[in-house]
Amino acid sequence: MPRKAKVKDNPDLVKDTTSQAVINTNTSALLNRRAQMSAMQSKDAELTQIKNDIKELQALVKKLGKG
Repeated sequence: MPRKAKVKDNPDLVKDTTSQAVINTNTSALLNRRAQMSAMQSKDAELTQIKNDIKELQALVKKLGKG
């Protein structure tokens, strides 16, 4: 019996008959998703940095107001 079988109605998926795992063989979709995740992580890091900068500026403004 072959180890991999095509999934009906979806040419990008194959099923490993030994482990019953469904595997996506569309490499361009995988690369696009990785790029998308990387971009999201970059935006999240930038947002975190901006939040930290705002907190620092707020602390400085409070110090100036007390002086």
